[in-house]
Amino acid sequence: MNEAVSSSRPPAVAGRFYPGEAAELARTVDGLLDDAARRAAGPLPSPKALIAPHAGYVYSGAVAASAYQRLRPARESIRRVVLLGPAHRVAFNGFAVPSVDAFQTPLGPVLLDRAVIDRLAGLPGVARRDDAHAQEHGLEVHLPFLQRVLGPQFRLVPIVVGNTTPDQVAALLTRLWGGDETLVIVSTDLSHYHDHATARRIDGETTSLIERMAAGSFGPAQACGSRPLNGLLQVAAGLGFRVTELDVRNSGDTAGPKDRVVGYGSWALEPSDTARLAEAHRRLLLTTAARAIAIRLARSKRPEISLDTFPFELRTVAASFVTIERKGRLRGCIGSLQAHRPLAADVAWNAVSAGFEDPRFQPVSVSEFRESELEIAVLSAPAPLAFDVEADLRAKLRPGRDGLILQSAGKRGTFLPKVWEGLATPEAFLNGLKVKAGLPRDHWSEDMRIWRYTTESFRAPVPDELFRK
Repeated sequence: MNEAVSSSRPPAVAGRFYPGEAAELARTVDGLLDDAARRAAGPLPSPKALIAPHAGYVYSGAVAASAYQRLRPARESIRRVVLLGPAHRVAFNGFAVPSVDAFQTPLGPVLLDRAVIDRLAGLPGVARRDDAHAQEHGLEVHLPFLQRVLGPQFRLVPIVVGNTTPDQVAALLTRLWGGDETLVIVSTDLSHYHDHATARRIDGETTSLIERMAAGSFGPAQACGSRPLNGLLQVAAGLGFRVTELDVRNSGDTAGPKDRVVGYGSWALEPSDTARLAEAHRRLLLTTAARAIAIRLARSKRPEISLDTFPFELRTVAASFVTIERKGRLRGCIGSLQAHRPLAADVAWNAVSAGFEDPRFQPVSVSEFRESELEIAVLSAPAPLAFDVEADLRAKLRPGRDGLILQSAGKRGTFLPKVWEGLATPEAFLNGLKVKAGLPRDHWSEDMRIWRYTTESFRAPVPDELFRK
């Protein structure tokens, strides 16, 4: 990048957290990205937001790279990066933005989006504070990754987050959210300075809360960037986003001793309409569902799932439905509406439930199962749908896309998006859902609540090799 800048923040941790010489830094970052790409199951659409760690590259670089390699398909489309991280050096209330035109790294300047930053600086709780940025490593360590993945065309909006509430962060992010041209990144590490076993336990609990998008449910002891992270989760949950785990480890797993470790994690947040699993992961989930049913048929008990054998993406806490169809007719369907366990375990559990515990059907037999197809639907986080009257509710439904959860008069029911295939109009869909919930077709009440979700669905016949001896 040859564009001149009038003022800039020099790097504060080059040569310590990452290489201080340009060629070595470029080789290091590119190597981390290439390694992460080799570990991934395949190229996927670029996420809207990332959560990534900010320690020295020898400790957390591989974990961060698992997030940044997901941006490679979006190199030409991302024009703005909103980067939020915690204040490690200076204590203050609200948000700190810089006054300079660029942040320097050994790879050159990263130009700031001054127009956006100047508008932010006029908002309550946002102040120009170069002192909060001067020695702050939590944002700086991300910049070389962005430079190598996105090139010189993006502009940066760096925000150090001080003492704030999730509502304040969410309000600021809503202003900055934008469209495909804007990427949001929250910089955070996880637990600090516990022994390896304790850190894994604490970070496992935090991971579950992140993946359930339980905004406001953890603090700095669980994640040093909890303030910006909780705000991001609040926005994402309201939009019905899906969060996918990319890598969770600690310094004892990467380059440090195991008696005093720091936890790291990377996640991708995507609009549920565009989120998708890699084809290899889809096939693995379908195989997992089929094997779980086959084991239940053979041994009359549920299988035990070893999560360590699954990739990070399938350990994400997520909700799923499993449907069994035989000769084109429903044979069982059971699922989870709220994410509460890792996706691979949820699919295995729901597959067995669909085959043996759906009250509408007798338990599936071996002969029936051999003639069946399985469909898995991975759900986005349900988002509340605001409406005034029934006509307003119907007008807001998106045929073919929306799954609905209806709750009223102490009763509750759900329809997956695939139900639109048989109930094609909003009126038919909504009335059918009322009946499924045990309510009259014409039911209407002020206590009615509706949540909307979408699904990523994929299916396959039960594989013949399950029945070969």
